Amino acid sequence: MRQPTRSISRRVLVAPFAATARRVGEVVDATDNLLHRSGDLRKGRALITTVIALLLGILSLLAVLAFHFPQYLTMPELRHKYSVDVLRQLLFAGLLVAGALALTNLIFNRRRNLNLVAFACVIVAVALGGSRVPVGEFPDNTPYIGLDWFILDLLGSTVIFVVLEKLFPLYKGQPIFRREWQTDLKHFAVNHFLVGLILLTVNFLIHHVFGWLVNHDFQLAVQRIWFVPQLLLCILVADLAQYFTHRAYHEVPLLWKFHSVHHSAKTMDWLAGSRQHMLEIVATRVLVLAPLFVIGFAEGVINAYIIIVGFQAVFNHANVHLPWGPLKYLIVTPDFHHWHHSQDDEAIDRNYAAHYSFLDYLFGTAVKSEKKFPERYGVVGDYMPDGFVNQQTFPFRAMVKPDTQA
Repeated sequence: MRQPTRSISRRVLVAPFAATARRVGEVVDATDNLLHRSGDLRKGRALITTVIALLLGILSLLAVLAFHFPQYLTMPELRHKYSVDVLRQLLFAGLLVAGALALTNLIFNRRRNLNLVAFACVIVAVALGGSRVPVGEFPDNTPYIGLDWFILDLLGSTVIFVVLEKLFPLYKGQPIFRREWQTDLKHFAVNHFLVGLILLTVNFLIHHVFGWLVNHDFQLAVQRIWFVPQLLLCILVADLAQYFTHRAYHEVPLLWKFHSVHHSAKTMDWLAGSRQHMLEIVATRVLVLAPLFVIGFAEGVINAYIIIVGFQAVFNHANVHLPWGPLKYLIVTPDFHHWHHSQDDEAIDRNYAAHYSFLDYLFGTAVKSEKKFPERYGVVGDYMPDGFVNQQTFPFRAMVKPDTQA
């Protein structure tokens, strides 16, 4: 009679662990399914509030970690500029909104598995100190990843550009979570996390390769120019360097292998511009920033240029259409840059400028088409593999060179 008793006891002990394991498996599967699916967010199924709760929960947890280890997880260039009190308030708001949305969905039994993940992130973040994590003195010269830049830029870009794309869409039926958004989000994350290494490499190359060209008297003369014309001149110099660098990426077959990663996005939106090969990022920044360093524009002008180029780099890829009028012949707009990413015959190797569209009209590389908008995006032949790692290794693998480029 003892054997059945032991079997019953064993089943009683094992059952809760088995149930917990099944539950954890369901949560993991639900999260994995969300991260691998594409399509629009449909109202009435709590998916929108779930995605918001999950995004804010994960970013809030990452922000708490950044507060704990600022010397390793934040950028020195940023942490000297922003207000810690304001960031604490933003973190508190993020935790509050994520927790409220997740808890509400759990109470009403809506998408329980995903909201469990969101709520768990909030609980862990609060347990680790939440927005009250103390920040003491720490050194500036430690190796770091740009976790704070990733969090702030993802939040800001999502709020600004998703709203713009919904208010002024070029393609009205295009979903927020379009195909291959996961790949571009990985590009976005890696580029932001490795910003420290990228900046270190770029600064080293600029100072050691172009430092001998610096003339301090000339730089002082440039810095005496009034702010607005100096900024416009700075943008022009940068765009000229970018134009010819960009054109070389298209016309030199070896360079095209790297640049084709950027062109492989088949859907244009605010996230598509993040798809770039890491070596191209370094090379382009060196070649564009070097003349600005040599000429010696004022620090305030350089900071303003960085803000402008950061905005245009995202905005010009966005799914946005506005009536620009004659301005389209002066500055680069989403309509102008979308043609550069088109597979249409008339768009191949055209529209290179990043800021001033008149450069392409001046050098004869502006798109001339009777069509209002492009028909297809991506590289001709669609030969680029999906996935961040595959795209980073693609230029180094043997491949049959396509007859045409996009």
